[in-house]
Amino acid sequence: MEPGSCCHSTPPWPCSARPSCSTFSCGSTAPAEASVSDVRLATTDLTVGYRRRAVLSDVNVTLHAGELACLIGANGIGKSTLMRTLARAQPRLAGRIDLRGRPITDLSPRELAAELAIVLTDRVAAGQLRGYDLVALGRAPHTGWFGRLDDTDRRVIEQALDTTDAGHLAGRPVSELSDGERQRLMIARALAQQPSVLLLDEPTAFLDVAARLQLIKLLLSLTHEHGLAVLMSTHDVEHMLRHADSVWLITPEHELASGAPEEIGLAGHLEHMLNDAAAFDPRTGTFTWDTRHLATARITAPHDCPADLLAWTSRAVERAGYRIREHHADITVEVRSPGRWLVGPHELGSVATLVSYLRDGR
Repeated sequence: MEPGSCCHSTPPWPCSARPSCSTFSCGSTAPAEASVSDVRLATTDLTVGYRRRAVLSDVNVTLHAGELACLIGANGIGKSTLMRTLARAQPRLAGRIDLRGRPITDLSPRELAAELAIVLTDRVAAGQLRGYDLVALGRAPHTGWFGRLDDTDRRVIEQALDTTDAGHLAGRPVSELSDGERQRLMIARALAQQPSVLLLDEPTAFLDVAARLQLIKLLLSLTHEHGLAVLMSTHDVEHMLRHADSVWLITPEHELASGAPEEIGLAGHLEHMLNDAAAFDPRTGTFTWDTRHLATARITAPHDCPADLLAWTSRAVERAGYRIREHHADITVEVRSPGRWLVGPHELGSVATLVSYLRDGR
């Protein structure tokens, strides 16, 4: 689904940003403005963990309609535990979770499934199910006791498959699909529930770069175009810092900091989630090893130097083990033209030669 397509096809989920819309008649929306106070999920003094060990304490966060939030933190620090607790798949130790203003403990399993969907990293034992059958399981909260699908259910299933670009998987056995294809169907199944809140635990774990970007684009459409509230945990931090509306970061001290990506970065939280051997570069928004001890290089170029040539030269110099500075550097690398660089009196005719020379000169 392309951004802006809401007015041409009906989304298979409630239009949370505009409560007056019926489930199957949604016009174009602007949830960024409409959903500021539209809280879908909220925690109060929440403690999560296990009977003998608390993983996170005093968690107070909110997730709004039309918001894409990203949960990040080191391996084993409690991201999945928090996600399962928010979905009531694991009991909380203390505190409160509200779903659309109601304590989550007050909801029946059917009511909960109609409001909240979660996609975990666990591999599904699908048996002989086809892709369509797997997605159809998402209609369970909305069907009768016998689970029969009516025309509305089938329309929602088809739209969920179409939205996730999984229509070509509908007739294939799930057992024969790749991890990435299974993940796409699991997200389609979650959408078929028509939730107001969608939780995804590391949905990009099995995806290649192109598929990761497609998933992020889909999540942005679900939130910004259709008003869903989405929380996803991920290790793909660099991409999410560019696209998420908010970040929930679990610090090494097992505290949860939340805010806009820029606020999290300015507060220094991103540096603190790493060990001493790694660092976060706020200039590029990327993680790298600690470069404070490295020699420095200044890059100069003619005013008409192509931007991509300058960018790739910078990457090559950094790969050679130098930290880029604008002034007062240990060496200067001059970009003469594509395929020609000058370092001191030495002219170098290829990127490989440039990198080799810089490494030998450190």
